Amino acid sequence: MSRQLDLVDQLIATADRALRTVGMTSVAGRPYPGAVPSEGLAELNAEQRAGAAALMRVNHVGEVCAQALYEAQALGTPDPRLREAFAAAAREEVDHLAWTERRIAELGGRTSLLNPLWYCGAFAIGLLAARMGDRLSLGFMAETEKQVEQHLQGHLERLPATDAASRAVVEQMREDEVRHGQAAMTLGGVELPLPARLAMRVAARVMTTTAHYL
Repeated sequence: MSRQLDLVDQLIATADRALRTVGMTSVAGRPYPGAVPSEGLAELNAEQRAGAAALMRVNHVGEVCAQALYEAQALGTPDPRLREAFAAAAREEVDHLAWTERRIAELGGRTSLLNPLWYCGAFAIGLLAARMGDRLSLGFMAETEKQVEQHLQGHLERLPATDAASRAVVEQMREDEVRHGQAAMTLGGVELPLPARLAMRVAARVMTTTAHYL
């Protein structure tokens, strides 16, 4: 009975965090890396602001997915140590969620209309990864962070040089993702097979392309 109640508590907490992720404004635990909102915006024309907002929307979707993935992986592991590791990574990703949301608003953009769909899909993938065992689940986390780091580096190359605020947010996110990936491998993660890595890249391409517009 105690184990059943513990699982119920976990499911309720997971559902609560899911609703907060897709339905509420996120609150960061760390200072916002971006500059004062008014600074730099005057140097961006309408096209640049729209382009930067679209890139930050894609990054925001990535953080919605990260919340779902880590929630599912934490729920699926029997190891309390790994459960806390996934939870800790998710807490840092909340900062990213809040920062990208704020920057999108500063640029006059909006978050993705499909965030509930992104969350549900990523949660299902996270559960699947957890069912493969802890070492592969950690490997999935490491590969995810590696691909996200590469994706963010690409955004740094595409953002206007004068958009210091967006660039500061993306750079801090990139540093955090690298650290998360390294931590996953230190905890015992193994490299995923090439077909799995390629499938992840294809899925990420579909998500980022769609989120750029929706």
